[in-house]
Amino acid sequence: MKYYIIAGEASGDLHGSNLIKALKDEDLDADIRCWGGDLMQQAGGQLAKHYKDMAFMGFLEVIMNIPTIFKNIAFCKEDIKKFNPDVVIFIDFSGFNLRIAQWAKQNGFRTNYYISPQIWASREGRIQKIKRDIDAMYVILPFEKEFYEKKHGYPVQFVGHPLIDAIENTPLVDEATFRKENGLDNQKPIIALLPGSRKQEVQKMLDVMLSVKGDFPEYQFVIAGAPSLPDEFYAPFLKESRVGYVSNKTYSLLKHSHAALVTSGTATLETALFGIPQVVCYKGNWISYQIAKRIITLDFISLVNLIMGREVVKELIQNDLTTKNLKNELSKIVAGQEREQIIEDYELLRKKLGGKGASQLAARLIIENA
Repeated sequence: MKYYIIAGEASGDLHGSNLIKALKDEDLDADIRCWGGDLMQQAGGQLAKHYKDMAFMGFLEVIMNIPTIFKNIAFCKEDIKKFNPDVVIFIDFSGFNLRIAQWAKQNGFRTNYYISPQIWASREGRIQKIKRDIDAMYVILPFEKEFYEKKHGYPVQFVGHPLIDAIENTPLVDEATFRKENGLDNQKPIIALLPGSRKQEVQKMLDVMLSVKGDFPEYQFVIAGAPSLPDEFYAPFLKESRVGYVSNKTYSLLKHSHAALVTSGTATLETALFGIPQVVCYKGNWISYQIAKRIITLDFISLVNLIMGREVVKELIQNDLTTKNLKNELSKIVAGQEREQIIEDYELLRKKLGGKGASQLAARLIIENA
């Protein structure tokens, strides 16, 4: 069979790569073309467009890049036509993917969605587009099944969370080797900094994350470089002493960290699955934030707290993300009872997410439903 997969950011590239591997396991004749990144290409997908060319963050940034977005949409439609797949598979990235899904459905292509758009967070009315344009939906968060089926009468399949597989399938070096290979201090515990994967968010987040470094001299702060950004982008942040940097080694960094400061997104769940206490951080463009605040209906922004339905990890959002607050919250998780409670809660979180095999199950269902 022929599969056309569309992912639009780093997390989608990760999940897309594991889906490609699973599709190739289940279908030995699988022919896969994709929008994604290096991981999807390495897994065997023919890369049509890299997500670096389309990762725009926030409402204002999207508006400023509308001409590029429309060019990408037109190119995608033509590319799908030429490839003529048996099924088009969408991975998150709803603003782009739901537009393509409408066109694909109208043009007779089968449409599957793997990793649902977060319509439970904002713009719930998009459910009408999903019902109209998506033939099958595979969700990865336990509360999504109830949201779609009980609230909206739209059947979905809960396949479990693919991060569990991604983490277990990633080879990690031992701590001594990791520190040596990356020029890190052999003695000081590591505080990992995960500032995101887009230029705009990294620039906003790293300055404030590093502003607390002087208050924790007994720790080494290490920046996790995103695969979508070149090493030289991080150079201005590495001038100070006691700041380490690793590129495209986030899982190894988390494995050997003591605590973490994490930009809201998939990374909050990754950090939790490694059992690392964290403070969740978010600061966006002021205009984008004001718009988002009016349409997002959630009590929390981190996946950890959303899945658990309560505050497990502290979230510092927009004006609350200050040096003073960050210092205070980081102090609580490097030692003491609060740290131990977070680690206990992470075990409950893992149980809620189900076991291994999400990518394989999704691939099997996609093939069966094609």
